[in-house]
Amino acid sequence: MTNPDGLKPGNKVPASGQYQQIGPRGKKGHEVTSVKGKSFPPTTAPGSTYKLVDKTKNKSGEV
Repeated sequence: MTNPDGLKPGNKVPASGQYQQIGPRGKKGHEVTSVKGKSFPPTTAPGSTYKLVDKTKNKSGEV
């Protein structure tokens, strides 16, 4: 199972909020707070990606 969002470490964050790490087999990992325009941090396991779970509720986080 792969993450349909495909938000990889090093990619630009599309919207500010909480992102959950998703492993290459779909296992959910820890969450990180990321800011729009910054880069995603490295993941703890190779092949992992990020998925938005809680978008920031202010105008600075809008897409």
